[in-house]
Amino acid sequence: METSTVIFAFSLTLFAGLATGIGSALALLTNRTNKKFLSVALGFSAGVMIYISFVDIFQKAQEALVADLGERMGNWATVGGFFFGILLIALIDKLVPEVENPHEVHTVEEMDGQSESHKTNLMRMGFVTALAIAIHNFPEGMATFTAALYDPKLGVSIAVAIAIHNIPEGIAVAVPIFYATGNRWKAFKLSFLSGLSEPTGALIGYLLLHRFFNDTVFGFIFASVAGIMVYISLDGLLPSAREYGEHHLSIYGLIAGMAVMALSLLLFI
Repeated sequence: METSTVIFAFSLTLFAGLATGIGSALALLTNRTNKKFLSVALGFSAGVMIYISFVDIFQKAQEALVADLGERMGNWATVGGFFFGILLIALIDKLVPEVENPHEVHTVEEMDGQSESHKTNLMRMGFVTALAIAIHNFPEGMATFTAALYDPKLGVSIAVAIAIHNIPEGIAVAVPIFYATGNRWKAFKLSFLSGLSEPTGALIGYLLLHRFFNDTVFGFIFASVAGIMVYISLDGLLPSAREYGEHHLSIYGLIAGMAVMALSLLLFI
């Protein structure tokens, strides 16, 4: 495998992971949360991830597995990989206490309290959320990196989808840390660093698995990625989008996300 391809794949994964810094910057540059914007943004992220999962990633997984295993076994392996991805991310979510789930984005207004006990709780929430995001981002990093190795165009699409999804996660870390410490830089730094687990996951995954990479492995990973992204969208992003704004705003964001991703895929043809 060419070194340039590996570097390109790693760069995409780094970009996706560090998008948490964008979210933290957005949160820390304002004194109030724009709930309508947050609702549309979360819906948009879900739309991007759902569309690319079913239209592009699942299809490529199926093509690779059918070509390698035959039509019957290939289709079974694709479906199995998809639900394996759902099961994997569901188990990870199960290990994270619901109140600190990284997909539960807290607003500036929620976090603004004065008591020491409140600040202690906020600090704990921020650190646990950062840890939860690191755990979530680890398999996402492996998935983005692997996709970019197999198909650079698909890798770009997945990296963009993951990056958009990571922006609200950056908000989830930065807001409680800032209101616990009053230190914007510390809040930004922790949020930014939590995204480094994405390229770390890519690097470790490559070192451990690169000897075994073939069409079957790539296909199964793609199917699992599709399952992971669909689960995150349905379990975390859409419910949060509806919570922070009117129902229709989250749907408008969802449709806009699908439209933008559809257009980007057409431009890559």
